Amino acid sequence: MRRRQFLASGTALLSVVVAGCGHPSVVLDLDEATAGDIADKVSARADPGSEEHTVVTSAIENGSSTRTGRYELFDRTDTVRVGDAFYTVSETRLESSEVTVYEVLVDFDPEDATPDLGEIEYADLPETDRQRLEPIISEDPPQQEGYDIGIGYGTAEEVGNGSVFVPERQYDIVVHDGTRYRIAVDSRTAPQAEYRYEVTEVAPDVETFAEQVRSQYLFRLSGLSAAEREVIEAAIDGGYFEDDEAFRSVTDRIREHEGLEVDDFYGTWLYEYETVEYLTYVEW
Repeated sequence: MRRRQFLASGTALLSVVVAGCGHPSVVLDLDEATAGDIADKVSARADPGSEEHTVVTSAIENGSSTRTGRYELFDRTDTVRVGDAFYTVSETRLESSEVTVYEVLVDFDPEDATPDLGEIEYADLPETDRQRLEPIISEDPPQQEGYDIGIGYGTAEEVGNGSVFVPERQYDIVVHDGTRYRIAVDSRTAPQAEYRYEVTEVAPDVETFAEQVRSQYLFRLSGLSAAEREVIEAAIDGGYFEDDEAFRSVTDRIREHEGLEVDDFYGTWLYEYETVEYLTYVEW
């Protein structure tokens, strides 16, 4: 298993928020970890219907697969779960090119709401346009001079043939509940590349994969002092946030071990305390 791993749920396991207080300067938080929790922290799940799922399953079936896109799919992880099995994925850039990408601009309070091209009711928009516009139409819109917000549509290929705005704008006024919005379309060129994907199965199920993770990362601190045990117990109960000698002693000892993910001032480790495994998040 390669060392560059991705914490699928984010970098922090911190679940305690102190109302009315700023972020604590130090944190020690222990969350009890099942095999599924461990697997999730060091892999990304490729859900059916996602682009990740498509390229990985195609590579499993055919030995490799290719894709053209404007970004890497697996820049944050190389361990991917498909169903119950886990795979390492190699992503190789083959060729680079440029493509036109589109952005739909919306003016929520136009000075002139008279259409130049035509107007359309929001309810009559194609599904692809309604889906993209719905989040901003349904909320209180910002109102400033000129166009207020831009919605990334992507390439014409990504949009397909259903849009009335991309690649050719057919309307410049959208009406929603009697309110008239002016629509413009902006375009620019962006780099894209062709990628090749190859996969290798590393575990057929969650338990096997979690055991592989344990064999590399799991550790247990021994000979804890009474003060250090108090820190650990508090961290289990709800987090420890005091930058005292006992905290520094515990975290220094934790940091001597290989972590699941470690950055300049925070990290996550797999730690066993009194026969229970914990995903241990530390900020120092």
